[in-house]
Amino acid sequence: MERIKTGISGLDEMLAGGFFPRSANLVEGAPGTGKTTLGMQFIYNGIVKYGEPGIIITFEQFPEQYYRDAAHFGWDFKKFEEEGLLKVFMTSPEVSRLDLENIDGIIEQAVEEMGAKRILIDSISHFERLTKDPNELRSIEYAFINSLKRLGLTSILTRESAVLLGGETDTYGLSYVVDSYILLRYVEMESRIYKALLVLKLRGSDHAKDIRRFEITDQGIEILERFEGREGIMSGSPRRMAESFIEAFVRR
Repeated sequence: MERIKTGISGLDEMLAGGFFPRSANLVEGAPGTGKTTLGMQFIYNGIVKYGEPGIIITFEQFPEQYYRDAAHFGWDFKKFEEEGLLKVFMTSPEVSRLDLENIDGIIEQAVEEMGAKRILIDSISHFERLTKDPNELRSIEYAFINSLKRLGLTSILTRESAVLLGGETDTYGLSYVVDSYILLRYVEMESRIYKALLVLKLRGSDHAKDIRRFEITDQGIEILERFEGREGIMSGSPRRMAESFIEAFVRR
């Protein structure tokens, strides 16, 4: 089936080729784990590698901040905007939600004018301030995501996690609404902090089940090797696996 590639080496492999078209894809992690970087790289690669213009909707940063952050990786977002290949909107959940509900809203006009195929929502966590009712929140997020799909967009939705090292996630049902769910975590091993990535869900497709280390380099996200010989990685308390178990199941 057709896939929308992230263009991130290693991640597309974990996703069995990439995201599905018109899908909503949640990237959740603690501050500094690389959620926004992954989303910006998805937009950048869409423009440069696949000829797919993109949109960024931010609820917390001015466009100039994205220009600066992108420039750190050699991505000229300001030039892309001038060329009509990218649009960065700074807005609020309330305004963006109403805009998408209207025919010929600002976002829909931008999609049609640009021929946009990709969108980054940074971050969906801000929708939690709209209501304290988990069921109502899930309905709001579901309607918002369906509006993006209606416009033919493949989206990455970032979500802030209060969990720094291990522990359970709390998505208020959002994980059931999205089509894929990628979790980013800090991992402490032998007095060092690493970053780990796991694809928890990919609706309608198989996907990699292993946990992989990644780094944020001067060119963006780089997926590295699997965590081998350890258990409890995502719990925040990695432990060495028994050598006999490693020989039987990991190295086999």
